[in-house]
Amino acid sequence: MFPWHQYLLGLLFLVAGVTHFSKSHLYERIIPPYIPAHKTIVLASGIVEMILGLMLLSNETQSIASWGIIGILILFLPVHIYMLQDEKAALKLPKWVLVLRIPLQFGLLYWAYQYV
Repeated sequence: MFPWHQYLLGLLFLVAGVTHFSKSHLYERIIPPYIPAHKTIVLASGIVEMILGLMLLSNETQSIASWGIIGILILFLPVHIYMLQDEKAALKLPKWVLVLRIPLQFGLLYWAYQYV
């Protein structure tokens, strides 16, 4: 049995992946313009997040899932920066929330590293 926080992280990634399909238009808006194929990237990253969330809940795959989550969180850092720079991408969120998301990303990195 895993610690409760491991189940929580797996569930968070599973739910986040599902929202890539139910709210794909929001995710497409936050992707920087220099990255091509926004819709494809949103759907593919949603699938990857769901798979990693589920993999985190298996002894055989939790380490791979942790490294995968770390990788995807690092890849998403430019999105957080872009949201600070572009008003449309900011989704009408207050500036302080957008700034807070960056250290939160590093907190998520640390959290995922606990299961390597």
